[in-house]
Amino acid sequence: MAELHLKSWRFRAEREADWRRLETLLAKAEKGGPAKLRSDEILEIPLLYRQALSSLSVARSISLDQSLTDYLETLCTRSYFFVYGARARLPERLAKFFRQDWPQAVQALWRETVVATVLAVVSTVVGYVLVRRDPDWFHSFMDPGMASGRDPTATTAYLRETLYGKPDSAIEGLTGLASFLFTHNAQIAIFAFALGFMFCLPTAALVAMNFGALGAFMALFVSRGLGFEAAGWLSIHGTTELFAIILASAAGFHIGWAVAFPGDRMRVDAAGDAGRRGATAMAGVVVMLFAAGLLEGYGRQLIQNDLARYAVAAAMLAGWLAYFYWPRPVTR
Repeated sequence: MAELHLKSWRFRAEREADWRRLETLLAKAEKGGPAKLRSDEILEIPLLYRQALSSLSVARSISLDQSLTDYLETLCTRSYFFVYGARARLPERLAKFFRQDWPQAVQALWRETVVATVLAVVSTVVGYVLVRRDPDWFHSFMDPGMASGRDPTATTAYLRETLYGKPDSAIEGLTGLASFLFTHNAQIAIFAFALGFMFCLPTAALVAMNFGALGAFMALFVSRGLGFEAAGWLSIHGTTELFAIILASAAGFHIGWAVAFPGDRMRVDAAGDAGRRGATAMAGVVVMLFAAGLLEGYGRQLIQNDLARYAVAAAMLAGWLAYFYWPRPVTR
């Protein structure tokens, strides 16, 4: 026992200065952030960390006292999170997400976005044409709960009222409506993304169903001479909401394609890489749907002028396109 104590004492005496130095630098960084460290101190920490790891390995191999081993394990753990962990604070990470990570993830999905957009346009046209030829098709596309009485049996006056009427209790009614719409649209987007791993098929079906309903809805209002008004009513939030659903579908397609055609990689590795990229895009889609919910619950009801509705819609679409696809330096 005395020999073991002597070994432990000598081992500590030879290396303790480096441990204490590392502990001091870590405490300084943890208290004020990495910005409080000088450049030479930042470079010093990885070297001291490797020395501490070596000391821990030796301490375990020669069975030194447990208190010393515990101390070195704690020190190495703290050092690991500084050297390899994310050191950016939350505001910095959020700024990086909106400035770089989200736009780059969306740009990487451009092929899938084109596919989702084409499928959405075709589905809308199919829904529109079928309902224009036979109004009975309307019920095949539109859920009665979502239609809320806006169906082929409704009068033109009622349909017009749905485009311009306000809830009786404006603030409470609009707040509840915005919350409901955000939740509903978020569910659609999440399903479109999450089901993509099944070789894209459920995602494609969701796109076809939702945009087919859009075509059926427009066909109904066009048949009553309200096409221009209905398009403005939809577009004030639709340029954000539908764009978000297309991006969520593109993220689902990205995963499904990686699962179906992994290339030289293991299927699970290909799906994992695609899932991380898709998840970054989806995190931003939630932001878009929140904005769409506000526009749909508030802007669409409070803005009664058709041209103003179109102006808001055009501004939102131009803003999203510029944000995602405007050329910017690629940073790593």
